[in-house]
Order: sequence, then structure tokens, then C-alpha cells
Amino acid sequence: MRGWPLIKLLPTKTNFKFVKYSRLFGVLSAALCIASIIGCFTPGLNMGIDFSGGASMEIAKPAGQTIDQQEVSAAVSALGLQDVGVQGIARLDTNAIDGSTVLLRFQLPEGADQTEVVREVEQTITQTVGEVTYSGVSVVGSKVSGELFRSGLMALGMATVLMFLYIWFRFEPQFGFGAIAGLVHDVILTFGLIVIMRLEFSLNMVAAILTVIGYSMNDTVVVFDRLRENLRKYKTMPLGEVIDLSINETLSRTVVTGITAVMVLAVLAFLGGEVLFGFSIALMFGIVVGTYSSVYVAAPIIMLWGVKRGEFAEEAKPIKLGGANRP
Repeated sequence: MRGWPLIKLLPTKTNFKFVKYSRLFGVLSAALCIASIIGCFTPGLNMGIDFSGGASMEIAKPAGQTIDQQEVSAAVSALGLQDVGVQGIARLDTNAIDGSTVLLRFQLPEGADQTEVVREVEQTITQTVGEVTYSGVSVVGSKVSGELFRSGLMALGMATVLMFLYIWFRFEPQFGFGAIAGLVHDVILTFGLIVIMRLEFSLNMVAAILTVIGYSMNDTVVVFDRLRENLRKYKTMPLGEVIDLSINETLSRTVVTGITAVMVLAVLAFLGGEVLFGFSIALMFGIVVGTYSSVYVAAPIIMLWGVKRGEFAEEAKPIKLGGANRP
């Protein structure tokens, strides 16, 4: 079978000088991380119902009929409810936004009967815009939302620590710190994307960030494995050249894997609807920035820290058997 002709467009061997520009990209990464951290406080994350508490429901009319979002917002606000938000979403049957389906969110009053408030809201909307159907009703109390938020942050922290311990035991301390620097970099920049795009920060988004951590670590381990092999093979080559060589040797695998994942997530973002849109966008961004951090965050830290080349040379010494040296 003849090979796919377009595959010849991909270079079989690259020789990019990544270490040469590591200082420039390091400054850029630091600036973006600082901006992302500031953005998490000002203007802050767009907390979803999972973390802010409140209720949400989908309101739909038959196809071809529209729902006046301003009328719905005014009617619900007139009940004394806070943080009322109404936005158009795609219909499940056509996956198109035609104004016949909207998502309503509002804050529940402290101490109020949640079921009674939701029932009153439904009655008010029906009186305002006519007969509609309600689906996807979700109610989360303030106490539960606070616990979910703390649990989500703990999950992110524990995942980062466990990844650090794994790299530390598998490689050397400097490899572990390089990998963790890359992970923290990826997580912070993903939070920055969430702030810039005003994506809803919910449990789905926590799952996306955890997936980004796993993908970034997998990408970093591939580079570190090749780096360790090359440190044994090229004992006199300068460390910067060994790092460049290792990244170039794994670059094609990294790019092809990343493009494949991004294509799948792009389809999910386009067809998955409002619920999966933010999840897909965060994952796509995480894959791209995870590849970047493996090259310009994790590896340069090893360059700054240095490696005890003698330790790798010991592993490569020939073994004496029967009085003779055999490779």
C-alpha cells in the first residue's frame, strides 16, 4: 500500500534551537501568569451554579417561536431574586440557536424554600411569555456550593503534588521541579483563559483542568525520558544542546498527538452545546499550552539547575563479566 503523499510534508528531523530563546519565552510566561492571577481576582471568575449556589433551568418553546429574554429577566427580577441571567442556547433537536430556548439562572434567597421558589418562578414565566416547557432544573444551596468549590481546589492541589512526587521518584529533583513549574504554568494560564473568555467556572471546568494536568505531565515525561537517554549517550555534549536534541527528537510525536486531540475537541465544542463548550475550549487551550510548557518551562529549569552528568555516566559503564569488559 502506498503511503499518504501529504505525510511527506512533515519533516522527519528538526533542529530548532529551543534553549536559545528560553529566556525570552520565560519572561513572557511569567508576565502571562501574573496577569492571569490578577484576572482571577479582578474581574474574577464567572462562577457557575455549582460554586456560587442558586438555580438554573432551561425554558423552551416549539421551534419557530421565540422567547423574549428581557421579559423573562424582568419578570424573575420582580420576584426579588438576585443575579438573574438569561441567555439563548441551542435546541437539542436542531443544535441551532433560534431564540426558542433560553437558559435562566438566578440566586436563591438565604433560608428560602428552594422548591417553592422554583415553582413560583415557573408560574411567573408562564404568565409572562405563555406556555413553555422546563427542563434541566438544577438547584444548589450556598453551603453545598462552598464545599464543592473547596473540594475542587483541593483536587487540583492534590493532583499537582502527586505529579511532583511521581516525577521526583522517577527522575531527579530538578526534573520534578521542572515538571511542576510546567504544570502550575498550564493551570494558571488556563484560569486566565477562563477569565478572558468569561467561561463558566463549574465542576466541568475543574475536570477539564485536571485533564490538562494529566496531558501536560504525559508530554513532559516523554521529553524527560528522551533527555535522560541522551544524557547517558552524549556525556560530553553541552547540556543545552542535549535538551535541544531531546525536544527535537520528540517534537513530531508531540505535534501529531496534540493536533489529533485538538481536532476531536473542536468537534465536541461545535456539537456539544453550551454545557460542553467551555470544557472543550479549556482542554484545547490546555493541550497547546501544555506542549509549550514542556519546551519552554520544564526543560529550561533543568538547564538553569544543571544535571550531575556523572550519575548518568555511571549507569552507562560496561559491566565486567568473567574478567572481560562487555558492553
